[in-house]
Amino acid sequence: MDVIASKIAALTPSLTLSITAQAKKLKAEGIDVCNFGAGEPDYDTPNHIKQAAIDALNNGETKYTASAGLPALREALADKLAEDNGLAYDPSQISVNVGAKHSCYNAILAICDEGDEVIIPAPYWTSYPEMVRMAGGVPVIVQTTEEGGWKMTPEDFEGAMSPRTKMVIINSPSNPTGAVYTREELLALGEVAASEDIVILSDEIYEKLVYEGATHTSIASLSKELYDLTITVNGFSKAYSMTGWRLGYTAAPEAIAHAIDTIQSHTTSNATTFAQFGGLAALTGPQQIIEDMREEYDVRRQYMLSRFNAINNITVVEPKGAFYFLVNISKMGLKPMNFAEKLLSRSQVAVVPGEAFGSDHTIRFSYATGLDVIKEGLDRFEDFCKSH
Repeated sequence: MDVIASKIAALTPSLTLSITAQAKKLKAEGIDVCNFGAGEPDYDTPNHIKQAAIDALNNGETKYTASAGLPALREALADKLAEDNGLAYDPSQISVNVGAKHSCYNAILAICDEGDEVIIPAPYWTSYPEMVRMAGGVPVIVQTTEEGGWKMTPEDFEGAMSPRTKMVIINSPSNPTGAVYTREELLALGEVAASEDIVILSDEIYEKLVYEGATHTSIASLSKELYDLTITVNGFSKAYSMTGWRLGYTAAPEAIAHAIDTIQSHTTSNATTFAQFGGLAALTGPQQIIEDMREEYDVRRQYMLSRFNAINNITVVEPKGAFYFLVNISKMGLKPMNFAEKLLSRSQVAVVPGEAFGSDHTIRFSYATGLDVIKEGLDRFEDFCKSH
């Protein structure tokens, strides 16, 4: 008897989590694995943030908060969005969620009716299409190109639109490509969205990790019209190395914010109370971890770029944000999944195959790992490529 809902049975598990699990299993068996699969900072959460959560527990902050989050945290987020992003949100427009992944799903669920289409540029973060399907929507994938810097153009956007288009997802800086849309590029995409009142889900979780003079722009800051169409998603995982804390947030026009709060009130209720006190400490305390991580990632990024450029049968686009390289292996004659499996079994190097991101000719390397691991792993990777 088929008891699983068809739309859930059709989902595919996260390949990024699967690869990380395989690498951890091999390491537990005593095998020296160079793991480039991780999508989380390799820094510990700063002590003042951990202490804030400990203090909250000791002070009895173990009960429910409002479903949308602690008032003090939402106020601090409103201040952050105003100062960092040029966005004026009332705390009532902000919802604190159980990680930015949860924020994205709440946003999609709030907007999409059965059969509504959501435009997603590929390569994409692995969960976007599956979230759309779970919400009853239809993901419409727009393939971007290496030559175009892995960015969707206004022409691409227009070509994918139909009368059923309800939302477009923009992730800048991008996982898995590291692409960062410029202000002008976002304006051009925004004009297309505004022409048909298409809601924009702007996933800005990597906003603090930009390099080589690149700057992050929040698309909602570009005009009142775009502000009224945009759901801004962000969180604490990448900027403050708080992946396990599961704290994300949405900022949106009042009606959408209310819908997101309603969804959350009937699903998770509030994000973990004492974790929210940690988030408040992250926003209001020392910010040095952000620059420390960004500078260290930039050193790794530049080193990896020089190494990749020296390997003849692969190509890369220099990432200007996040902490990933998307490597084109089409000249190698292997599909990404096959390539990744052989690379792990023969060379003990873990990467994520491009199929996870809607790409049939790439693999993703994360540089959220130590430089010693990066050097050893790229030595092995180069030898593997030469042998094929």
